[in-house]
Amino acid sequence: MSSLSAEMTAAEMAEPPKPGRRPRRWFGFVGAGCLVAVGYTDPGNWATAIAGGARYGYTLLSVVLLSSVMALFLQWIAARVGLVSGQDLAQLCRARYGRRTSLALWLLCEVAIVATDLAEIIGSAVALQLLFGVSLPVGVLLASALAFAMLAIQLIGQRSLESVVAAMILFAGGCFIAQLAMANPDWHAASQGLVPRSEIIANAGLLWIACGILGATVMPHNLYLHSNLLRTRGQAMASRTVEHMKQALRATHWDTSLSLAFAFCLNASLLILAAAVFHHHGYADVESLGDAHRLLSPLLGNHWAGLLFAGALLACGLSSTITATLAGQAVMEGFLNLRIKPWQRALLTRSLAIIPAMAVAILGGDSETTSLLVLSQVILSLQLPFAVIPLVRFASSAGLMGQWRLSGPLQWLAWLIAGVIVTLNMVLLWQVFSGA
Repeated sequence: MSSLSAEMTAAEMAEPPKPGRRPRRWFGFVGAGCLVAVGYTDPGNWATAIAGGARYGYTLLSVVLLSSVMALFLQWIAARVGLVSGQDLAQLCRARYGRRTSLALWLLCEVAIVATDLAEIIGSAVALQLLFGVSLPVGVLLASALAFAMLAIQLIGQRSLESVVAAMILFAGGCFIAQLAMANPDWHAASQGLVPRSEIIANAGLLWIACGILGATVMPHNLYLHSNLLRTRGQAMASRTVEHMKQALRATHWDTSLSLAFAFCLNASLLILAAAVFHHHGYADVESLGDAHRLLSPLLGNHWAGLLFAGALLACGLSSTITATLAGQAVMEGFLNLRIKPWQRALLTRSLAIIPAMAVAILGGDSETTSLLVLSQVILSLQLPFAVIPLVRFASSAGLMGQWRLSGPLQWLAWLIAGVIVTLNMVLLWQVFSGA
């Protein structure tokens, strides 16, 4: 069993069923959603949400909502495929596609993981700079080192890792609640922002940020990770009867839904905060995390606002490093049948991501970090179809999924989401290359 295995789950589920033990029996399927959801709150989300809220007010809240709904549905499909088939998305691609196609999909996913790690390095470095006054290059080095400290928690156990990650995200949530209370947003205007507008597609600037939000919310490597986490937990089931599978799927559904709903609240809070503070006061050009931090306290009239912002950013940046590393393990193991230790995987991705991060930190400084963060999320958006289309195909396969396959309205919805993602990316590319 790989390093992503759930040993506690195996021991727990090997026990015969006992009266009154059902909640404990299926507790083993809870927690994967937390690890996946943390990837939806990484610093890349911060950059796109702050840029979108400051420039366009509450307009892009509809994109955050729709992206979160799509992410929830796709993560539910990924978990379902892993649990039912006993294989994760990467393994299925290697088994069912030709070698060239499989290798191409692997390389594309690795690009997405490096882009994610880049966002996490820069975000954590900015947070360390804001909290402790270190230079941005030093922050980049410290953030890279702290990633290995986070991974050391996994040596204690998977449950310990999930608990620490959950605690950090709850801390970030508390920080956002406090900041929103200080900002006192226009909740009526925010509710109107949840309604999609055609100008998002027509306006090149809006679409660029929208695709960044899409890439930051529906993250391709998270689909691989979620299917892997549920594959290992599904393999630990002592019985795979229809009733037991229904219960496992139900537990997975609630775990995924609640975790991603919380991630949506964090992302929406970021955009609402930027709209209520920066856009409302005429600071539409606020894009960098440093500028946001510097302006929050004076505009809100509370010195705690900036500290809460930086603390939440650091918590999100450090915890999301776990997602990227575990996803990298799952992808490398699934596509290449190559198993390496978590620290080795982290060293690989961090080595590739630290070069552009350090270059921007030294040459561009704070003014360029947000542009790189948004670009990294647009790269994720462009990678999405190459993960979503295989996922929907496998989930719809009767030979692979049996009675648990997607069919009817669910299948049509899955293909509709895939179509929306592809269309948005095609429009974005057309606007970029045509100069529209």
